[in-house]
Order: sequence, then C-alpha cells, then structure tokens
Amino acid sequence: MGNSRSGALSKEILKELRLNTKFTEEELCAWYQSFLKECPSGRITRQEFESIYDKFFPGADPKAYAQHVFRSFDANSDGTLDFKEYVIALHMTTGGKPTQKLEWAFSLYDVDGNGAISKNEVLEIVMAIFKMINPDDMKLLPDDENTPGKRAEKIWKFFGKKDDDKLTEEEFIEGTLANMEILRLIQFEPKKVKERIKEKKQ
Repeated sequence: MGNSRSGALSKEILKELRLNTKFTEEELCAWYQSFLKECPSGRITRQEFESIYDKFFPGADPKAYAQHVFRSFDANSDGTLDFKEYVIALHMTTGGKPTQKLEWAFSLYDVDGNGAISKNEVLEIVMAIFKMINPDDMKLLPDDENTPGKRAEKIWKFFGKKDDDKLTEEEFIEGTLANMEILRLIQFEPKKVKERIKEKKQ
C-alpha cells in the first residue's frame, strides 16, 4: 500500500496524511523511522498489536479489546496495519474532531461491519472493556453499571432502543454528542493508563 522499506515515506502517503491528520511532516517522518525499527516489514500484525496493548495493561487481559481495536483500524481487512492505517488510527483516537472519534467508536462497536450496532455487539465490546478493569477500580463502579450486562443495558436505554432494535451510525453519533453520559459509558480510558502515557511523553 505504498509503504516502501527503503526508510523514506512516499510523497503520496505523506501528502495524504498531512491533509487528513493534524501531524506535521517532521512528526510523520520521525514516526515512520521508529515504526520501521519496530516493524521492519512495514506492517503490524494483530499479534504485535496485542502485545503493545499488553504493555499498557499489566495485570489485566486486554486481548479481546485489542482485537476489536485492531479490526476497526484495519481499513482494508488484510490482517495487518500499515503505516498509513496506524497514523490515521492515532489521529482518530487522540486528536480527531469529536465526530471523527465517534465514527471510529461506531466502527469499534459495529463488530460484524454491517453498518448498524445491535445490543449484543454493545455487550461484546463492553465485556472486552471489563476484562481490562482492575478489581480495585471495579469496586468503585456504580451498581447499575458494575457488570458488562448492566452497562450494556444502560447504554442501550440511553439510546431509547428496544432489545432487538439496531443503532445506525447517525443515531450513535448524535445520541453520544447529546449525552456525555453515553460517551463515558462507551469508552475505556483509565486514569492510571493516561498518567502512564503522560509520563512516557515527558
């Protein structure tokens, strides 16, 4: 997909990433060099992606969640992430506009990729999230969201859907933008991980 192993980022991909993300040319070129050091083939496999997640969640089981995140980033469904997919994923999850982040979140929850979310798909992602919550944090969760089933039920009710209804991307984005409580329930950003990421940046 245009990523050569020569160590230089192609002009076409550089131009596309400059247009579609907030990153500078210097940042992109530096990231490409470190990307090639980590992944000499120019691609990240699902297993490599899972091992990256493992480092961020010691003592937890992030495998299921990492698999779903990987699926949502693997734009051409070839089982690997190239540099372009990797950078766009980074942009969507860290620096994208709220609607862009929610477009990504929709693709995460749309497990079968049919363009709509079911209650079972919400439960599947929430179950993956719960595997990453440590026991101490679990004790702090409110009673109506301290199990995957309860949290999925709460999310679904916020959208005003019946059990066998489907949720479109437009409904998902509009509903979440209109209700910050839904945003809190659908994402997983533990404080400890945020602190760890900040420490690495310093």
